[in-house]
This record gives sequence, C-alpha cells and structure tokens, in this order.
Amino acid sequence: METQLIRTFLTVARTENFTSAAAELHLSQSTVTTQVKSLEKMLGVQLFDRMPRGARVTAAARRLVPEAAAVLDAEARLRSAAADSEPSGTVAVAAGDTLCSTHLPHVIAALRRSHPNIAVHLFPAGTHASVEGLRSGQLDLALLLEDSVAFPDLTATVIAREALSLVGPPGHPLASSRKPATWRQLADEDVFLHEEGCSYSDRIAGRLQAASGAHTRLTRLGSSEAVRSCVMAGLGISILPRTAVATALREERLAVIEGPALPDVPVQLVRHGERRTSPEVRVVVQALTDHFSTTRHDG
Repeated sequence: METQLIRTFLTVARTENFTSAAAELHLSQSTVTTQVKSLEKMLGVQLFDRMPRGARVTAAARRLVPEAAAVLDAEARLRSAAADSEPSGTVAVAAGDTLCSTHLPHVIAALRRSHPNIAVHLFPAGTHASVEGLRSGQLDLALLLEDSVAFPDLTATVIAREALSLVGPPGHPLASSRKPATWRQLADEDVFLHEEGCSYSDRIAGRLQAASGAHTRLTRLGSSEAVRSCVMAGLGISILPRTAVATALREERLAVIEGPALPDVPVQLVRHGERRTSPEVRVVVQALTDHFSTTRHDG
C-alpha cells in the first residue's frame, strides 16, 4: 500500500474537503478523488460521505485515522534513520488565532531561512480541535493559551506567558477614569470575549457574571480579531492578549482601561506523549521555544 494514499486520506479527513486537500497536497482534485477511491477499494470500506459542500468522515474512517497516522509516523522514522542530511519534512502545528497572527509567522519565516527543507503547516484551531488533531496524528504540535493541559496522553510545557489587556474604544468613559474599574463596573458594560472553551475568557466571564448576578451583556465570538473589531467599532469593551491589541493601541484605535489585576495566560506547547518526536519536529520545538524565550510579551 502506497503511503501517498494514506497521506491523501488523512488530509481529506482533516480538511473534510477534496478541493482543500488537493491544494494542500499540490495535486489535482481528480487525483485526490482517485487515490481515495483506490484506498477504499483496498480496505473494503467507504471512507467519506460525499456531500455538496465537502466530505464527511465515516465511522469506519474515524477508526482508521490513528492507524493511518501511525503508518506515516513509521515511514518518517525509517526515512530519519536512513538520512544523513539536515532534518526535512512537514510539521503540522495548530494554534489559536492570536498566536497564529502575532507570533507564528515570525517563527515560520526564521525556519525557512535556517531549515529550508522543513515545511511548517499552520492551522488555526482551538483547544478541542488541537487535542483531537494531536491524538489522531494529524497534528505534530499545538500551542494553547490555557491555564493547564490535563490530558494523560499529551505532554505540555509552558514556554511563555501572555499578558492580558482590558481595552475599549477611544473616548470610552472607563478609559479616562482616574480610578481603576471594578468587576462590578465592567459587568455593567457590553463585553466581548473569545468563544467558550477558551480558559482565560471563561474565567473572565465567570468573574463578570458573579459581579453582576449573571446579568452581564456578554457576547462570545470565535476569533480575537472579531472581538477586537467589535470593540474598535465602539460596541463595547474586552479583555484580550496584549499582543492581539498592541498595534491597535499604538494606532489609537483602542484605549487601555485600568481595571482589576489580570494574571498572565500560559502558552502551552503540547505534543502527544506516546509518539516519537522526529528530527524536524525537534527543530520546530526548539524554534518555538527560542522565539518565545527572547520575545517580550508585554506589548
């Protein structure tokens, strides 16, 4: 069985779209379709339900994803053992949208200069999707803004801490106040936060609801960029990682609001605890660690 068929299967399973998988693999869509059909014939199972807007993974395919990832992992070990050259290959990294837009482009650019044979595929994803991707083998690494990562099969290392900023639109009354705002005052505002499941946003939502008797006008959105845009439009206030608002603050499109003390959020570098770390993954781990250890996170 050709490992290319397995690689194509895993890519379609992750993207749930034949067109997206073809673009990522640099293949034509017809080739991807042919390879998936060939694998289905070899295995004797249907891997995907073809839908008008994508491909839905079947129950049989879901069971096969970890095994398929293990085959590619074995191939990578074989190539690594035989290679005498610099580390090469593809490393799949997931991170939240804040880290994807602020830190990761710099890391990838540096890696292209220092290790041109390593390709980093970056996937914006929340905690749940990142954990599932690591477990299935579709991801090699994940960066999570989480207070803790309590999964027995995953290994997490805190490589940095992100400061949080309480912000509002320029001219907001709380931004010009001489006294720090209290949780009760903040709870009287329209507040925009990142979606549920983001640990620091969940913690802040809890404080606001406790201060207001659960009557806070709270809106949860799927990306930090969407939250930031709503605040810049004058719709309310928010608490976001400082790196996500630094540019808008410098350009005076946002204003800092003095308020309650906000603890920094750990940046967790997460891997699967039972999967071998390939040379190319070790290079990316080192690059991430070096970047966060030498970069200021206070804006």
